[in-house]
This record gives sequence, structure tokens and C-alpha cells, in this order.
Amino acid sequence: MPLLNKLKEYRSDLGINQTEMGKLAGVSRQTISLIERGDYSPSVTLALKLAKICRVTVEDIFEYEEDEDDEE
Repeated sequence: MPLLNKLKEYRSDLGINQTEMGKLAGVSRQTISLIERGDYSPSVTLALKLAKICRVTVEDIFEYEEDEDDEE
């Protein structure tokens, strides 16, 4: 179940690096990196924090794309 995201673009728009984003969200730089690469799906709480930091909605950052197998 791929969770696509635009976190890197929103972070870049803010002019902050992964370490700074992690500090603002209360997580490590590695966690931000994993989310941006699509290797980690954040909790609802973390997704809401990231959206608040970026001043957008969760849906602006994250998009769930169903696998074809899930649709059957």
C-alpha cells in the first residue's frame, strides 16, 4: 500500500533541512528521510504535525494509492 508524499517539496519551500524539520516535528532527521523516501508511513499524529509545520493539510502532503490487488 504505497503512501506517496510531497514532504520534501514542502520542506524545501520552507527553506529548512531534514534535521530542522525533525526538530520541529519532534523526530529524528532519519525519520524525515525515511518518510520522504517512502520507506516509512508516519503515525496520524506525526502526519498532522508535519502538515501544521508546512501550513497545509495532511492530504496536501500525503496521498494513498491503492494497489490493484487491494481493489479486488
